[in-house]
Amino acid sequence: MCSIMGYCDPAASLDRFREGFERTVSRGPDASAIVQTGGGLLGFHRLAIMGLHPEGMQPFERDGSYVVCNGELYGFAAQRQALREKGYTFVSESDCEILLPLWFEYGVDMFPMLDAEFVLVLYDGRTKEFIAARDPIGIRPLFYGYDENGAILFASEAKNLVGLCAEINPFPPGHYWKGGKFVCYEDIARVDAVCHDDLETVCRNIHDKLIAGVKKRLVSDAKVGFLLSGGLDSSLVCAIAARESAEPIKTFAIGMDVDAIDLKYAREVAAFIGSEHTEVIITKQDVLAALEPVVALLGTFDITTIRASIGMYLVCKAIHERTDIRVLLTGEISDELFGYKYTDFAPSAAEFQKEAQKRIRELYMYDVLRADRCIAVNSLEARVPFGDLDFVRYVMAIDPEKKLNTYGKGKYLLRHAFESDHILPESILWREKAAFSDAVGHSMVNDLKEYAEKYYEDGDYQLRRSRYTHARPFTKESLLYREIFERYYPGQAKMIADFWMPNKSWEGCDVDDPSARVLSNYGASGE
Repeated sequence: MCSIMGYCDPAASLDRFREGFERTVSRGPDASAIVQTGGGLLGFHRLAIMGLHPEGMQPFERDGSYVVCNGELYGFAAQRQALREKGYTFVSESDCEILLPLWFEYGVDMFPMLDAEFVLVLYDGRTKEFIAARDPIGIRPLFYGYDENGAILFASEAKNLVGLCAEINPFPPGHYWKGGKFVCYEDIARVDAVCHDDLETVCRNIHDKLIAGVKKRLVSDAKVGFLLSGGLDSSLVCAIAARESAEPIKTFAIGMDVDAIDLKYAREVAAFIGSEHTEVIITKQDVLAALEPVVALLGTFDITTIRASIGMYLVCKAIHERTDIRVLLTGEISDELFGYKYTDFAPSAAEFQKEAQKRIRELYMYDVLRADRCIAVNSLEARVPFGDLDFVRYVMAIDPEKKLNTYGKGKYLLRHAFESDHILPESILWREKAAFSDAVGHSMVNDLKEYAEKYYEDGDYQLRRSRYTHARPFTKESLLYREIFERYYPGQAKMIADFWMPNKSWEGCDVDDPSARVLSNYGASGE
């Protein structure tokens, strides 16, 4: 990952800018730069992934225009060649060097052209204006706010803007900002035409598009590793990568020292695909010690996100400290597309689709936020094959009747798509889903809940939770997270819409805990 920041005011204070910007240096520890554009300030902390030489350092400048970008632009080589044919020259191997030429040629029409996970802030020296944009899913983070004089600021993380802006907001995915207005260039969850391909065609396309999504994310000038939970999604990513790689891939799994569910499954997958596998074992003390740092780095109070982030943060911390890996592929975004345990209760195909659209549109506040922060704070880059734009567009368009769990097994389309490849053990391909925070070990969530129960007396809990009107805490655990959040992001709770919970309006989903463990259909998922 990298970190970017922009202060769109010619009179912006360099000292105040630098103070905020330095809070995310771990996102890009290789090099840092701040430039005065004439219209304001741009900053960049670099984590070198593509184009490792100094020439790949940002901001990139052409004829008085500047750009900073945190992103990976897949297929950039072809676009760079097309730009060369138009007369542009390039000095680095960085994918992001093509952005200013693209801007000069296409303006805002460039954003739908990008097959990328990205955020950028660009200063056009010709028009003396700033432009900012974010990818359609929001895989890369960007926040904005206004200073006391009304000037807008952009930054990779909310913590960059604390103290500079009274109100901090997430930059909406699939939008660009220009001329003081946000404009949607793609709502990736919207389906213009339902795909009525037959079942086998659907599964063949899922198969081919996911493989393409993995392959393009293996391209890196820095070393690549893989998070392997032993669940379906991460196992598929690892199995595809192992088949596509000339050398054994490196996989990493994490679990509690007493009741880790997923370690045995991750071990089984690693042996099957021949990966170099590392296990990270954590204790109750590790979990409780990580709680406050995790909430601080996440910038959220959401229960599910925090629970799932503790294991992810600790395994990434170990990877950073013990290896020279810089890029991690993960299994996020499959659930939102193919279904959670709770979406088995969807009363209709239309309701399933509506829920999937809601989840995709809110990903940047939950699972995608978790993957970015836990990985980036440890000076690593996350790549998410299930978030490949072509893959997401296709799966969202599939007739939702086919995505309903009418097969006796959740995520049937994804499982069946790879059934004939035999790249995973049958026991893994057809294994019931377990929530990541539970699969690290049931004791981890139990330890967190027990800690919160002891932290508050009942009367004190009721009094303290009543202070909050937005997303009011509804358990002692949620109050604990909210109070930690407020210490680091005072008054900024509206950055997160609400708690990630099953759809309470559906029969069987009116629960008071986000864990799938409380659902009646959890069954053998936690075994």
